[in-house]
Amino acid sequence: MKQKKAILIGSTGLIGGHLLDLLQKDTAFSEVKILVRRPVKNNTSGVKAAVIDFNNTDQFRSEMKGADVVFCAVGTTNNKVKGDKKQYRRVDYDIPVHAAKYSSENGCPQFVLVSSLGADSKSNNFYLQLKGEVEDTLNGLGFSSLLMFRPSLLLGKREEFRMGERIGAMIMKPLSFLFPDRMKPVKAEDVARAMIKASKSDPAGVHIYQYREIMKWIK
Repeated sequence: MKQKKAILIGSTGLIGGHLLDLLQKDTAFSEVKILVRRPVKNNTSGVKAAVIDFNNTDQFRSEMKGADVVFCAVGTTNNKVKGDKKQYRRVDYDIPVHAAKYSSENGCPQFVLVSSLGADSKSNNFYLQLKGEVEDTLNGLGFSSLLMFRPSLLLGKREEFRMGERIGAMIMKPLSFLFPDRMKPVKAEDVARAMIKASKSDPAGVHIYQYREIMKWIK
């Protein structure tokens, strides 16, 4: 199997951190490039870090060249943007959509996205509507392989403290057997593993993966 060159956006997040760790150990990938807003400590062979301004169109487009697959796990929170919905949209919509457009323009055949359970462009919920809009836009870009993952509550240790997620995990984890499959909490590392395995299988067309499909990939 030919080795792939991967670009990862969102490597400092919960799923993104696991993606980076797994990708750099996977011999199926000859090169991993991460796009970041600020310098990061990275001494690992085979990983390149490109510090970019995501608002700089020319720079962003240029850095999306040469990839066989793009993994996008970028996202923010209300706390980080201090409730500014425009800023929230710049991160959760603009970055993944522009990354997809530029990589498509540069001939990348595959895009792998972290979305959300309940993503729906017609939703009355701002967050779910935003995620749905991203999915709708990516659907129209003509990737040979477009893989969109919709996890529910993520389990794992974040660098930042999120009270809502902490309480949700405490309640949902022991009671997960009562929830429909798609609503069950899932380990962030399992999502990352599933994203990589799905990418390596290179399925043609558009695919949406929720809890049950995610767990099948990691078996």
